[in-house]
Amino acid sequence: MNDEARREEAAAVMRQADCLYTKAEVEAAFDRMATAINRDLHGGDVLLICVMNGGLVASGILLPRLDVQLRVDYLHASRYRERTTGDQLHWKVEPVQSLAGKDLLIIDDILDEGYTLDAIIRYCRQHSPASVRAAVLVRKEHGRGVRPPVDYIGLSVPDRYVFGYGMDYKGYWRNAPGIYAVAE
Repeated sequence: MNDEARREEAAAVMRQADCLYTKAEVEAAFDRMATAINRDLHGGDVLLICVMNGGLVASGILLPRLDVQLRVDYLHASRYRERTTGDQLHWKVEPVQSLAGKDLLIIDDILDEGYTLDAIIRYCRQHSPASVRAAVLVRKEHGRGVRPPVDYIGLSVPDRYVFGYGMDYKGYWRNAPGIYAVAE
């Protein structure tokens, strides 16, 4: 499929998509998450790790809501690579900063089958942090895959393909002003 056909398909998907959560509902979820994170990580040596690309939006929205002193790093590990199904985990970039002794806060967009986040948490724990916490904007409700420990969950979504607020549909619509599900 060429780029023009992909853009047209993504536009059609958005026109037919079901809005699961409005912008106001998503923003309220970020407020709740930030309140809990501020309570739990106050006073620690916090290193926020953004999981690229999906966690970029969630990290950017959470950062100004956090009143804890922290530093920011990122990693890039993906199973999807702009597709709608995942396969083997592909590491592109590891964090630059030392994880040893830090209170890590991993931020990602979605917990679906959990394989990517599980691998990231295991990777982080191998580097002797003081603690590891994970935050996801949405958790998909189903029984497949693994369920790594997630400390902060913004919203739950049904077992449908969702996009918006960092989650994409074939590379598009990470910027959608709500959380949408592809029409059934």
